[in-house]
Amino acid sequence: MSVTRAMHSSHWGAFSARRENDRLTIVPFSGDPDPSPLLQNFENVLSHPVRVAMPCVRRGWLENGPGPDARRGADEYIAVSWEDAYALAAKELKRVADEGGPEAVFGGSYGWSSAGRFHHAQSQVHRFLNTTIGGYVRSVNSYSSGAASVILPHIVGDMNEIARRGVSWKEIAQHTEVVLSFGGLALKNSQVASGGLSEHTERGFMQQAAARGTMFISVSPLQSDLPEEAQGEWLAICPGTDAALILALLSTLYQRGWSDESFLARYCTGWETLVAYLNGEEDGQVRDAAWAAAICGITAEKIEALAEQLHGKRTIISVAHSLQRAEHGEQPVWLGLVLAAALGQPGLPGGGFSYALGALGHYGKHHNRVSFPALPQGKNGIDRLIPVASIADMLLHPGEKFHYNGRHLTYPHIKLAWWAGGNPFHHHQDLARLRRAFSKLDTLIVHEVAWTATARHADIVFPATMTLEREDVGGAPTDRHLIAMQPVAQPYGEAKDDYTIFSELARRLGKEQAFTEGRSARQWLAHLYQQMRAKLQDIAVNVPDFEAFWQQGVLALPQTEDGGRLLRNFRADPQHSPLPTPSGKIEIYSARLAGFHYADCPGHPVWLEPVQKPDDTHPFWLLANQPASRLHSQLDFGRYSVSQKREGREVCRMHPDDAQQKGIGEGDVVEIFNQRGSVLACVQLSRQVRTGVVQLPTGAWYDPVDPLADKPQCRHGNPNVLTRDAGTSSLSQGCTGQITVVQVRRYDRVAPAVQAFTPPRISGLKEVQAQCSGRSLSSNSFISPDNAS
Repeated sequence: MSVTRAMHSSHWGAFSARRENDRLTIVPFSGDPDPSPLLQNFENVLSHPVRVAMPCVRRGWLENGPGPDARRGADEYIAVSWEDAYALAAKELKRVADEGGPEAVFGGSYGWSSAGRFHHAQSQVHRFLNTTIGGYVRSVNSYSSGAASVILPHIVGDMNEIARRGVSWKEIAQHTEVVLSFGGLALKNSQVASGGLSEHTERGFMQQAAARGTMFISVSPLQSDLPEEAQGEWLAICPGTDAALILALLSTLYQRGWSDESFLARYCTGWETLVAYLNGEEDGQVRDAAWAAAICGITAEKIEALAEQLHGKRTIISVAHSLQRAEHGEQPVWLGLVLAAALGQPGLPGGGFSYALGALGHYGKHHNRVSFPALPQGKNGIDRLIPVASIADMLLHPGEKFHYNGRHLTYPHIKLAWWAGGNPFHHHQDLARLRRAFSKLDTLIVHEVAWTATARHADIVFPATMTLEREDVGGAPTDRHLIAMQPVAQPYGEAKDDYTIFSELARRLGKEQAFTEGRSARQWLAHLYQQMRAKLQDIAVNVPDFEAFWQQGVLALPQTEDGGRLLRNFRADPQHSPLPTPSGKIEIYSARLAGFHYADCPGHPVWLEPVQKPDDTHPFWLLANQPASRLHSQLDFGRYSVSQKREGREVCRMHPDDAQQKGIGEGDVVEIFNQRGSVLACVQLSRQVRTGVVQLPTGAWYDPVDPLADKPQCRHGNPNVLTRDAGTSSLSQGCTGQITVVQVRRYDRVAPAVQAFTPPRISGLKEVQAQCSGRSLSSNSFISPDNAS
């Protein structure tokens, strides 16, 4: 029995990978107190049949040339040589750039890609387009926090300061008396972090805080959003109504003399304007507890009791990503900050406002004094952008005007999109509309490890290596361990890493030196490591050279405990440490936002009725939250993700009372549907779900019975068939994919078999399989660390 082991890292944990005979085993990093079960997803993926084995070109594009094509998503593929694939892609990029300039090219690649800092797909794509054609149309912000990242700088400061450098878990465990979390603190979310996460510490800190007496209160339609370790209280709110609840809490605090008027006067601007709104001076509607109870489904008595629980306590107010992934998502974020201010808490140890605490493993952690640098992306020669969740609008409506953050912009006319390391058919909403949008392109080029739905819509598909098949360095600004990501296996089939692919394409375009700077991937790793090493030496911290680091596999980095520094410094000295807002204070009223004249995001926080609400036709809320068995859609075909499905389908949860009314039993296959399409899922009955709510996680690979249907049915259970493709507001145009309305019925026919992990039709497939048969887990494909370089 031969055994080899290599150190490696992922978004959900550091680990070593070991081969014993023909089996890959994953051993979590010894320093991780609470390893993630997501590591099990690596165990079966290296030679999975859904891997992309060699370059492929869509038949319709190959035969008819570039141009809009409604067959995308339902066409077959032709396996081609690397030489032919390079030639086709380089020629097409040159054609589009020559005819339309960089404004005709969209550099997609939104997504988490690799934990490795060098083989970070977004950086590779953007560097390639910047150095070869002078730029690209870019997207800004994220699907996770599109609304929050735009509004927070207007009212308090940059999101990174509020989230990544917010109040730390250590402070909470030591000082906090009440944690009021809107959207919960689910550990399934904090077990992942972009760039890597070697220590999962949230569970331990929650246990410490609870043992000390901290009161955790979760406001969410799902009881599971608060871990049992918190020993907390669940307030089962109606989805999307948190803004109304917070307004009522503010009204109660003010009316009972519990609001911290001295803090509000010294550190905030606009409190009197909001008080007038609470009292109904603008429109005659008083926003008190009785008013909110009818909206959010929590009694007036409970709302008033909650306000009393908060008064006089060291309290932190947390607002999850989920709240702002909905219509008018800016409002609960703004109001969460105002509630913390009304309690006088910002800047106190263990108190104040924390956006997205628990949403990522980065948040609530300490920062490294020096971190591993990112790959330089070069200079983008054009300033053309869209909010990331506006991709379908851009492709369907070129030349149309749109609002964004005080600007009136125009959608470009995109001819070519280049995507690597991302899967928009996971992130985006209303997938039938997204398919129609992608059909408008001349060409879609995708790098992928597997046949995702995005790859199945591409015209040229480059087979990319999986992280386990290449060298890299894993690290994040809030992770104190730097990981040498040593390869575990040879590339599957003919797969190559993005850097190799782009280097060859850049050579064909006459820009190889600009892209590579004469360095191999290993030389880039050593170069970036040396930059970090030099900065550490400047602060008298000595670390080994790159080769020594590579051999030892792990490097501990020094950190600084500066969580909450922005608001702490502001509270200590508001004159000399003002906030980066127009007033230098917390803006409860924003003259700048008022000046944008957006009816859906006025100058102070408000309650705005959502367009989508349950009715007789669609009586249920659907919550499309983050999955517990994978990161977004990554490795959905992995062992752990598949083990959490039933009959190969995603599992949805609903309350037993709702199920009984519909004649639905435990384990039944149900059809969840609305005007946009339908999905099939298996039911789990749970009293941890509020009545009137169906919960179906995102990330199941899109698997339509008819890929070209106007109202598709996904037999696998992707909720984004059903979610609405509309922005949160004119301010941020953020994603509203968290919540929609649906009907549910038992599926009494024979459910169609899931085919999400079956590759599309590929001409020459037998030849492809024959070439790949010698490069699988069962054929000694692993290489030892001694040969890794």
